[in-house]
Amino acid sequence: MRNGSLSNTKPCPADQLAAAPMAAKGSKSAFLAVAAALAALCVAMAPSPVRAWGFYAHGITGEIAMANVSVSTRRKINRLMANDAQLGTPECRIRNIREASTWADCVRRTRWRWGHTAPWHYRTTPICEAYDPWANCSGGNCVTGQIVRNHRLLADESLPAPIRLQALAFMVHFAGDIHMPLHSGDKGDRGGNDREAAYGIVPGRNLHSIWDGPLAERAATTGKRPIVRPYSAAERVDLGGGDATDWGRESWQIARDFVYPNAFDEAACENDLPDSTALTQEDIVAAVPVARRRMQQAGIRIAELLESAFAPGPLADNNERMRR
Repeated sequence: MRNGSLSNTKPCPADQLAAAPMAAKGSKSAFLAVAAALAALCVAMAPSPVRAWGFYAHGITGEIAMANVSVSTRRKINRLMANDAQLGTPECRIRNIREASTWADCVRRTRWRWGHTAPWHYRTTPICEAYDPWANCSGGNCVTGQIVRNHRLLADESLPAPIRLQALAFMVHFAGDIHMPLHSGDKGDRGGNDREAAYGIVPGRNLHSIWDGPLAERAATTGKRPIVRPYSAAERVDLGGGDATDWGRESWQIARDFVYPNAFDEAACENDLPDSTALTQEDIVAAVPVARRRMQQAGIRIAELLESAFAPGPLADNNERMRR
């Protein structure tokens, strides 16, 4: 998938098949049987795997942010993006907020140069253990630490513009990642990557990829009002606030209390969960507002990060820290 454009090719339309009438009948074992029967049909037509929170969802969160920053901040962002050519990543451009929001995924495909950034996209805590926002984050090498770090780099006007532009792209992307529940909580399965799951009657996915891709796309396009728009002051208060440690805790709690129970029809921490499942239509419908709100929260909070980074004067120290 090329950076800067969305693929319109959906030869095996997961959302349409997930909404098929038989998907509403509720038996997960029946779902798995149907999914297996369809595997041969869909495997050749399966979409390319999504990266991190998915190209589409990251673009949406970036566009929500851009629609909710001040005119002054928007101008400063656009001026900074004029330095795109100096990044030395011609295959991964930052000419607009959508490209900025996916740049961190684009560049890590060049592993010899950017492979060290892979751990920056997540920081999972087992959902059946106490949450610690700084565990497994030595030297700030996790999503929590990198949001803090790149926010400060972006705010430092003494730094060269290309360094600040790179920091903007990292910050926007990682602030999106931390709002995806399975980037913060898991049950010994690499954030759901090791749990085979069908999306309705569409086989061949895992739990993580469902929340990354088709569920996020459905959530972004479901609702009475467009998800990308200027939000009211009351909406911004409801959706915004907190810092990276708070956002990671929210995602971890959603993974524990909703994502796993929704997918497996049982409490996440009472028993071992099976290695495979299928999300029924009822499961998907229940998950859509959860996924949509996380995208909205990410967008508004990214806007808040941008406003504070581009505000005059030094960035306030709000006791954010990175453990060694």
